[in-house]
Amino acid sequence: MWRAKFVSFIFFVFSAATVSPLLLTSRTSSHPSTAQPPDPAYLGFDLNTYPGDDALPTLRKTFSFAGYWLSAPPGAKRNTWVGKRQLVQSQKFGFLLLYRGPQSGELKSSSQASHRGTADAAKSAAAAKKEGFPLHAIIFLDIEEGGRLPAKYHVYLRAWVDALARAGYRAGVYCSGMPVNEDNGVTIITSDDIRNNLGKRDLFFFVYNDACPPSPGCVVPHSPPPPSASGVPYAVVWQFAQSPRRKEFTVSCAATYNADGNCYAPGDTAHSWFLDLNSAATPDPSSARDQGR
Repeated sequence: MWRAKFVSFIFFVFSAATVSPLLLTSRTSSHPSTAQPPDPAYLGFDLNTYPGDDALPTLRKTFSFAGYWLSAPPGAKRNTWVGKRQLVQSQKFGFLLLYRGPQSGELKSSSQASHRGTADAAKSAAAAKKEGFPLHAIIFLDIEEGGRLPAKYHVYLRAWVDALARAGYRAGVYCSGMPVNEDNGVTIITSDDIRNNLGKRDLFFFVYNDACPPSPGCVVPHSPPPPSASGVPYAVVWQFAQSPRRKEFTVSCAATYNADGNCYAPGDTAHSWFLDLNSAATPDPSSARDQGR
């Protein structure tokens, strides 16, 4: 995804002298045998352009799930993932279904925003069905803006969630999980802003926070950090590294990225596919695999 080009207005201040590896800890008691193991987390990747059929076995050695676009990604005119569901699933990937959301400037009024949300939900559901994804799968709307969203965007989102539910699918959003300083010392996180404007609607959150810390940077840890380590406790997926890296947030972990600023899979010796790295509590965060597969 092209976050660096769309979220340039996020102002996030942090300090860290060194990068410490993220450690998953478990609760312990006076009896070691009763210690509870940490909940597992799974690694995934997302990439705007389909990496190619030959890339899937290499990527599967590292990743449990893959981002899968149901629309053209941000900045693109066509979707190269179309028709690849069966092949991706044959490699035993789980799915992270993605659909491009609008920019605020595209929403001219509350009425138009409501109609747009309903129409986009219908289009994303139709695309999911055409690709063969089962009903009740979660489709994550890609929101490239950070900070507090305008009221008309919340109108759009409420319409999106409701219409997607009527179509038999569940709604999620990809959005910022990073604090933004507003005037008068007020701090807002986009995911909180969205959550506070949903009413009683259910929504799944895929958040990005590539600031080091809490992000470990462009690393593939043996024990991936859980989504809650993003700083958003209700997140179900965390994007902890982006390609190319955003220099203003990744000074402390710059050495973990390739010299060109991108993230690559460990087996990608040719550096063919620059990736965003994600973690989730399940190997199929959209619940989009066929039953029994």
